[in-house]
Amino acid sequence: MMKTNEVADIFRLYGDNFRKNYALSSAQLKVMRHIEICRTAELGGHVEQCSHCGFERISYNSCRDRHCPKCQTLVKEKWLNDRKAELLPCGYFHLVFTLPHDLNPIIRCNKKVGLDILFMAVNQTLQAFAKDPRWRLCGQPGFILVLHTWSQTLLDHFHLHCLIPGGVLSFTSDRWIAASDSFLFRVKSLAKEFKKRYLTLFKTAYQKNELIFPGNTAGYASRENFNDLVQAVSKLKWITYAKRPFAGPQQVLEYLGRYTHRIAISNNRILSIDNGKVVFTYRDRSDNNVSKTMALAADEFIRRFLLHVLPEGFMKIRYFGFLSSKNKKQAIPLIRKLIGANGKIPEKKTETVIEMLFRLTGEDITCCPECKTGKMRTVQRLTPSYWNST
Repeated sequence: MMKTNEVADIFRLYGDNFRKNYALSSAQLKVMRHIEICRTAELGGHVEQCSHCGFERISYNSCRDRHCPKCQTLVKEKWLNDRKAELLPCGYFHLVFTLPHDLNPIIRCNKKVGLDILFMAVNQTLQAFAKDPRWRLCGQPGFILVLHTWSQTLLDHFHLHCLIPGGVLSFTSDRWIAASDSFLFRVKSLAKEFKKRYLTLFKTAYQKNELIFPGNTAGYASRENFNDLVQAVSKLKWITYAKRPFAGPQQVLEYLGRYTHRIAISNNRILSIDNGKVVFTYRDRSDNNVSKTMALAADEFIRRFLLHVLPEGFMKIRYFGFLSSKNKKQAIPLIRKLIGANGKIPEKKTETVIEMLFRLTGEDITCCPECKTGKMRTVQRLTPSYWNST
């Protein structure tokens, strides 16, 4: 039995055998390698020494891969801190747009195209609804879209989480038009429009030969059945739902922290790694989110984990409307002025990594763990033994 139960341990134990038996993309190979060597001597690090008692410890560098379970906390906190400057004193809504699982085989072999279209379809849908007089808004919306690709059991589940302020900036930029506190758009209508827009864009990509078809191998899509598949999914009820509105900016930040920098599975869900089996916890959504356990062969666990490796350079968090990078500097101060509310907005913090870790953990990482008096100082740099720049 392993002393630790982490994705890295699974890769170190069973990764070599998996690589021999499965064809992997360069992106998947890099992710496996990064996670295997994260916080090990292969990435280098530094030696710290206590200024009081001379106690020494070695700290190894992180891989900083966005798929690594150990490298998300500080990235997430920095991102959240940056978002504080963009919060508005109004209600916020949380929408989720999900692709039917029938499309999974095609999305798997066309991740960049298929997932880019997902972002485009949701953007077009929300922009169209914000302009439609029947929803009593008629203006420019702003929203953040966050991609998730997994289910609790690590299978394909392609969906976008959407955070959207409850209102729009008028097209003349002289008014903030607030939405109802409890209602933004009719969910069933959103789902129908989302389905129409996604399938239109998807069929266009097919007609332009932008989709690849590896053949009739099990688990892949074939060109011959593409049109039949599109017709079948067009008859399905696509899932779009809205969660309860947030009460204020602090709740928005708590939401962002839960969703934005998640990966397919966190290390704390892995219960054991033994005899070629991985046991982990999951929430069964079909059974009122009851927590259950699942055991998978190590190869199957790795296969499922690697399903969620994104194409290199693919942006999983995107901003639209008045929250887009080209608009937000002017739009956000203007909207705050137009709203004229006195609600307190969380302030962006200027803090070091040490200060951030103290805020998150309550521990001063510079304090000597041995004597509890001296301060740990870097006395030596350790050269990485892994030189493959990735």
